[in-house]
Amino acid sequence: MHVCMIVPNEAVKGGIASVVNGYRGSVLEEHYRITYIESYQNGSKWSKLAKALKAYFAFFRLLRRDAPDLVHVHSSFGPSFYRKMPFILWSAARGIPVVNHIHGAEFDSFYENASEVKRRRIKKIYGKCTRLVALSAEWADRLEQMVPRDRIDVLENYCRIPEMPSDARRDRKQILFLGELGERKGCFDIPVILEQVKKHCSGVKLVMAGDGEMERIKGVFLEKGLSEEVSFPGWVRGREKERLLKESSIFLFPSYNEGMPMALLEAMAYGLGIVTTSVGGIPQLIQDGVSGFLATPGDTEALATAIERLLTDDACLMACGRAAREKAESEYSLERHLAKLEAVYERACVTGKFREGKS
Repeated sequence: MHVCMIVPNEAVKGGIASVVNGYRGSVLEEHYRITYIESYQNGSKWSKLAKALKAYFAFFRLLRRDAPDLVHVHSSFGPSFYRKMPFILWSAARGIPVVNHIHGAEFDSFYENASEVKRRRIKKIYGKCTRLVALSAEWADRLEQMVPRDRIDVLENYCRIPEMPSDARRDRKQILFLGELGERKGCFDIPVILEQVKKHCSGVKLVMAGDGEMERIKGVFLEKGLSEEVSFPGWVRGREKERLLKESSIFLFPSYNEGMPMALLEAMAYGLGIVTTSVGGIPQLIQDGVSGFLATPGDTEALATAIERLLTDDACLMACGRAAREKAESEYSLERHLAKLEAVYERACVTGKFREGKS
């Protein structure tokens, strides 16, 4: 079967590119003939526009010369939705099944708080898709506002399982954050959390790995006199990210809105002590008090207390890290994810044939 996958450039920062990059060179390419069309890249608005236009021309040529049996669109909310509309509409017009893999987390501002006109437009486009893919059961329930539940599949993100890092390499008091530096990820709560932790635990270090509103966040740490305890290595990939995951003991992720965060899955795979919030698909990953600690977004006191527990109780830290890794290994491996994705493809093709009256 020929699958056309609409993807971001490999170098793009964020969860969608991380997910798709794991598909490249995997067994998925052995089971299907995949054509990747990149519709987004980093850069200026003009370079992004040029990339999108180039993708539209490439897709149109593919439809004429070597039409795929299925189109797999990776999308988010906001601009990503509108950028993917032509791929969905052109495919649907030709009777090609469309799998829309939705990675976004800002559903409230995109749909629930949108005007009635915008809601109708969104429902119309999503209605053209054969299957919608949600990152968690909670997000599937929310997407049900737009399409029937029987057309939504839950496909959790995945992580690669490394060899278990040696505890001897870990900095017992190093806390790690990975991701976009901004309000949605709870980054402006982190200075408050660190300030509270320092009152009871000395020698704590924090690594804020990512980019975004870096200077603004640095300013908050400076105001609180915490600049010496925090480092900002920027967006990390590959060996640098692996090094930080191996060297840190605690992963702090105080997000306000999530689907199924890749960074959290990676931290679980490396056996870190997890302190995070109960949003999106996160409660599906972390059992509070067993494989990490959960708090309500914005509850800096609860998040700080959880970090203090892990910093002062070695047995708790080791038990939580071990349980988180076991969860990642048993339920969120790449192999398991790809098997579920192939099942989605098969359902989409059967549904597509049924719609066309071919079955």
